[in-house]
Amino acid sequence: ERQNGVCAICGQPETKTQRRGINLPVTPDSLHVDHDHVTGKVRGLLCYRCNTGIGKLRDNPDLLRKAADYIEKRSV
Repeated sequence: ERQNGVCAICGQPETKTQRRGINLPVTPDSLHVDHDHVTGKVRGLLCYRCNTGIGKLRDNPDLLRKAADYIEKRSV
């Protein structure tokens, strides 16, 4: 409710979908509960893309900043 049903990072609703049963329609997944892996405290709700993105960079703020700098400096 606090996030109005959108990702805390990109501000978009979940785009990943799945079929939950053979005869059921394809529906959007729920937003993922993101948490601090050290403390276990919930940080917010993220879409699949943002959640896996920060996970692949090991929730490391320095790597996330370096990735952003890389993209900004090398965009064509």
